Amino acid sequence: MSDTPTGLALYNKTAQDAAAAVIAAYSTSFALACRLLGRRVRPHVRNIYALVRVADEIVDGPASDAGLDAASERKVLDELENDVLAAIDSGFSANLVVHAFAVSARECGIGADLVNPFFSSMRTDTLRTEHDTASHNAYVYGSAEVVGLMCLQAFVNAGRSHPVAPDATLADGARRLGAAFQEVNFLRDEQDDRARLGRDYLDLAAQPEARLAVIDRIDADLAAAAAAIPLLPADCRRAVTAAHDLFAELSRRLRRTSTDGARVRVPDHLKLLLAARAWAGFAPTRTDGPEPARSEVVS
Repeated sequence: MSDTPTGLALYNKTAQDAAAAVIAAYSTSFALACRLLGRRVRPHVRNIYALVRVADEIVDGPASDAGLDAASERKVLDELENDVLAAIDSGFSANLVVHAFAVSARECGIGADLVNPFFSSMRTDTLRTEHDTASHNAYVYGSAEVVGLMCLQAFVNAGRSHPVAPDATLADGARRLGAAFQEVNFLRDEQDDRARLGRDYLDLAAQPEARLAVIDRIDADLAAAAAAIPLLPADCRRAVTAAHDLFAELSRRLRRTSTDGARVRVPDHLKLLLAARAWAGFAPTRTDGPEPARSEVVS
């Protein structure tokens, strides 16, 4: 008997291959971190991030380049959100990225409580260009913290017959890691966001002295997330450690870099070193100073 999938199994595999292709095309760093995940979890995280990337592209340029105005972008987002929720309910979508996400959502217990805030934040990008504290926090929750929670659902529930709620400490760590990722990217993309998209997520144009406080907040979130990583299932810890350490390195570079320079990056050789360190089982690097602290190996 042939092991080649047919029917829905073939469609599921094709959808997940499409999601993997989206991730490979848009983020070499994320694709590298995904390879550190166990096979149980890896396709689900790719499926989640592929949907996130497609939604991002609706509001971050390509849709506008195609001629869509803000109202049209919101309409596309509404249609995508409705398709996602319908696919979670039915188990099928004609959109391969949505179908892949729905496969993971149904297995791992990702529902409207996480999907709706995400799309709400995406719509915010079409409605406002500046943020106060309340709108900033709501945006970060929907655009980043819930993505961390979606991934946590996969970490905890992939392969289970019935999803369970993650531990509260893990949930807090997932939210704070997502927030740190987002705010690092706000700082890295600050000039481009303002010049190309007309957005100011951190209100640093009016108060540039607040930049250090943002970096302090990032480091506090990274430290809290690092404390939760040892509680993750073993087949997830290496990948999350590698991602954590990459953003900890970005935070260190942001702390010692002026706002006038090029976009802060981590060289490829250092990315590989951080991934190798995570693969070897070292604990996440500390974020309480400009240099990484010596860490112990964890199982």
